[in-house]
Amino acid sequence: MEFSKVVLADNEIPRQWYNIQADLPTPMRPPLHPGTGKPVGPDDLAPVFPMNLIEQEVSTQRWIDIPEEVLEKYLIWRPSPLCRARNFEKLLNAPVKIYYKNEGVSPPGSHKPNTAVPQAYYNKVFGIKRLSTETGAGQWGSALSMACQMFGLECRVFMVKVSYEQKPYRRLMMGAWGAECIPSPSNRTQAGRKILEADPDCPGSLGIAISEAIEDAVMDPQARYSLGSVLNHVLLHQSIIGLEAQKQFEKIGEYPDVVLGCAGGGSNFAGISLPYVRDKIHGKNVSIVAAEPASCPTLTRGPFAYDFGDTAMTTPLLAMYTLGHDFLPEPIHAGGLRYHGMAPIVSHLAKEGMIEARAFNQLETFSAGVKWARSEGFIPAPETNHVIAAVVQEAERAKQEGKEKVILFNWSGHGIIDLPAYDAFLSGKLVQHELGDEEIKRALKSIEGYPKP
Repeated sequence: MEFSKVVLADNEIPRQWYNIQADLPTPMRPPLHPGTGKPVGPDDLAPVFPMNLIEQEVSTQRWIDIPEEVLEKYLIWRPSPLCRARNFEKLLNAPVKIYYKNEGVSPPGSHKPNTAVPQAYYNKVFGIKRLSTETGAGQWGSALSMACQMFGLECRVFMVKVSYEQKPYRRLMMGAWGAECIPSPSNRTQAGRKILEADPDCPGSLGIAISEAIEDAVMDPQARYSLGSVLNHVLLHQSIIGLEAQKQFEKIGEYPDVVLGCAGGGSNFAGISLPYVRDKIHGKNVSIVAAEPASCPTLTRGPFAYDFGDTAMTTPLLAMYTLGHDFLPEPIHAGGLRYHGMAPIVSHLAKEGMIEARAFNQLETFSAGVKWARSEGFIPAPETNHVIAAVVQEAERAKQEGKEKVILFNWSGHGIIDLPAYDAFLSGKLVQHELGDEEIKRALKSIEGYPKP
């Protein structure tokens, strides 16, 4: 019998996270203080994050030890299996071997606990009592809710309103883990009230929810803010995905030709890809591809520029690909990918040509997701469907080129509680949307006059 998955024993779990900043051929542009225009220092971030996480954010140390208390929680679901998608291969009928890291095995059903657990731990040991955060599709909010419960912290989540309404079961998960979930924009913060005064029916965005969560955190000395993507320390924690995959490929004597992940803020894409970017820097021939929504095409159509990470302009200016902090994405079902900016690390790698990006519309992504469900059984999250669409494209290229390829991608979460999105697709109600040039021009007016990277 041929194997269907490669499993690591508990004692084979990586005991360190990998920091790509130690191996970058060119240094990243620093975050800037919006008031002074000078690089941000650790003290500037202290009202928002605990200092032990700030130290990771600015670190250039290659390997960072994973605390035993974090490893203990990781072992509830990690190491995650590396699976061979043999039935999907047969369906595509292309000269490819398709492997995926199944991050849907975590309790909340996505990759997000890989950083939620260490963030809750570091805040706990720093003496923080409550965390405030935002969430798009609800995957991050549910992951942090679980992590806070594990370490005895309170948790408040501002959930993008359109997702709050589209995905009620995500907020019910947060409630089951003891968190408070608030639709954003809300009347709970000055940032939210300002948005609602201008547009009472605003569907919300991650940028708006981030503004509300930061404001909520800095007003309480016993609280801090927690972010589930974009920042360096988040991508650091997610590197455990790719590190495990490398160990698993060693067991079977394979190495991927192509590594893919879907990309919104950049966390799951970075998690699978950064250890392979290191290999590429040191001479390995591997293609690395980010798949994003055509309705929020940050990497493929946005400029590389300094911009705020949130709508209310409370974060430092980050050097990243962006559609402008005022950008309000269409209410597509892949709520976890509806973000105006891209992680500075991912942006830097794209700028330097180390990775490539491709955009997919939501009809082709759901078509790919249904093909996956009808061959592999698992129903993917709408976000995961984007990378599956990229896998389909890559397999077709291999067929046309007549080349055998080994494909690895991050199956970043299941879609069991995203079934209304599948209902909309299967009943023909899901609409096609690609962002127009004029919409991008309007959104980018918000960053005119900012410093150039």
